[in-house]
Amino acid sequence: MSKSVNVAILGATGAVGTELLELLESRNFPLNNLKLLASPRSAGTTLKFKGETIKVEAVEAKAFDDVDLVLASAGGSTSKAWAQTIVDSGAVMVDNSSAFRMNSDVPLIVPEINPEAAAHHQGIIANPNCTTILMAVAIYPLHQVQPIERIVVATYQSASGAGARAMEEVKIQSQAILKGEEPKPEVLPYPLAFNLFPHNSPLTDEGYCEEEMKMVNETRKIFNTPHLKITATCVRVPVLRAHSEAINLEFKNPFSVAEAREIIAKSPGVELLEDWQKNYFPMPMDASGKDDVLVGRIRQDISHTNGLELWVCGDQIRKGAALNAVQIAELLMEKSWLNTAKSSLKV
Repeated sequence: MSKSVNVAILGATGAVGTELLELLESRNFPLNNLKLLASPRSAGTTLKFKGETIKVEAVEAKAFDDVDLVLASAGGSTSKAWAQTIVDSGAVMVDNSSAFRMNSDVPLIVPEINPEAAAHHQGIIANPNCTTILMAVAIYPLHQVQPIERIVVATYQSASGAGARAMEEVKIQSQAILKGEEPKPEVLPYPLAFNLFPHNSPLTDEGYCEEEMKMVNETRKIFNTPHLKITATCVRVPVLRAHSEAINLEFKNPFSVAEAREIIAKSPGVELLEDWQKNYFPMPMDASGKDDVLVGRIRQDISHTNGLELWVCGDQIRKGAALNAVQIAELLMEKSWLNTAKSSLKV
């Protein structure tokens, strides 16, 4: 990637935005110029990058002039508000929100799984939901060997999934409870410290919340298997950073545990972590700050001959969001897909 490009981070002061900044530096992304964009209330603050201080600018139309790539992580409404301006400016937007994930004209990319789909972008590429990414990276290597017929997953999602303010809220609530005081929820609807609750995203008519349906619909799109059977239960737990998932996979034929371990151990983006003697398997504290998704406790489902059980932990801010976006950007650079001719995509 010898060519350098002009990059803007939209939502630079948020939890994912600051992680994007760190990753661009640590992975030595080929930058010519970097803009940090945020809401007017965050404008004027400064962030460090490669020893230099960069002032955060308020997002406005002219901010995207001469920008080649926008890494957006400011929420769905912001992405929708600025997408057309970004595309019209000639830049490519890698969007971390849910705004365009299920748009048939927008590739939904996990570089370890469907990198070739990124070649067909029309100015916008979507980053999948964090829980979807972590599960998909872990199970796709098995799916390649023997197609998965059904997925049953339960997630244990940290406060980081609701942003930096939610993480801080859990700390404050924990201190309040330890002092014998009443914890006050502001960012999340209920106290999360020393507590847990089903994911608070809006419920559908079927009784599933939006977070659960993201896992269903996005996994089908990424795997290009529109009829794959998936059911999910998403739960918010009192962990600061890194999500966990209990995954049950059903195949057409038996899938040996030994073969599954061997496949996982050599697959990109995942790390096998198991110590059966010590009953030690992936934990959020192991996954926090790591690029790889940790997989362990791979076992035969005793209720189904063709079933496997997996336990997964992954950093929601990193691979579940910022890292996946940067990997997409690296893919665009490596394949010279950044400047692929775009149609008149209207968003």
